[in-house]
Amino acid sequence: MKSSSEPIPPGFSEPGRSAGLLGVFRRRYLLSLIVRKEVQVRYRGSVLGWLWSYVKPTAQFIVYFLALGIFLRLNGALEYYPIYLFSGLIVINFFTEAFSNGTRAIVDNGPLIKKIFLPREMFPVSSTIVAFVNFLPQLLVTLVVCLVVGWHPQPLQVVGVLVGILIVGLLATGLGMLFGAINVSFRDSQNFVDLILLVVLWASPVLYPWTTVRDNVPDWLLQVYLANPVTVAVELFHAGLWLPTTDGSFELPPDLFLRAGVGLAIALVVIALGQLVFRKLEGRFAQDL
Repeated sequence: MKSSSEPIPPGFSEPGRSAGLLGVFRRRYLLSLIVRKEVQVRYRGSVLGWLWSYVKPTAQFIVYFLALGIFLRLNGALEYYPIYLFSGLIVINFFTEAFSNGTRAIVDNGPLIKKIFLPREMFPVSSTIVAFVNFLPQLLVTLVVCLVVGWHPQPLQVVGVLVGILIVGLLATGLGMLFGAINVSFRDSQNFVDLILLVVLWASPVLYPWTTVRDNVPDWLLQVYLANPVTVAVELFHAGLWLPTTDGSFELPPDLFLRAGVGLAIALVVIALGQLVFRKLEGRFAQDL
């Protein structure tokens, strides 16, 4: 029998050793199967099926529209406030679903992880892709409404929307890997994530304009607020979807595209941190599950 210290022959890899995110995309077909399964299971046995992708955010939109738009009279403060609200709300829904499901992904797939070897990062990544699939109908509805009222975007504004999607997708994937790995040993982390998601809606300018924060907090706190990648993504959506339906007089945060670059960099750092923690903890997954 060969000693375990002997070098591995060229063309072979150590059994059970993951290549991380790179290994996930090397197995794209397996990733597509997991995503397809998750999408089908989500609506299995449901009468409305895919319509729930429209019904749930629409119900959420109606509640906030009535509470804030009518009762607090924000409809008169912001032109086309329903579009402003919904264009930010779909970003939060995308982030919330991807982050929450990514945190539970390893635990929920415990039986599979204990039986076969595959890149475990595949489960948080697939959670983000499934959340993106469910995000697309919401984006489509928003675009249709924008077109009806006279949407006239500049190319750079459309690019901003795509950058916003990228920021949220990367950030949610990184956080999903980070908390998903910790959640295997410490299930309290799932409750901690739920607390974060309760705050994230109010920590971004979805239900209110960012100028409300600017006018009521010190400048240093405003800069911290605007450094939040989710805040940046929401404002990119406002700039690309809502602003082109208005007279363009609303003031967006200064240096928005520079902040988008910073937000993208933060999301990449979170991806790297999530991967690092994931690699350190994944050796205990089968044991702790």
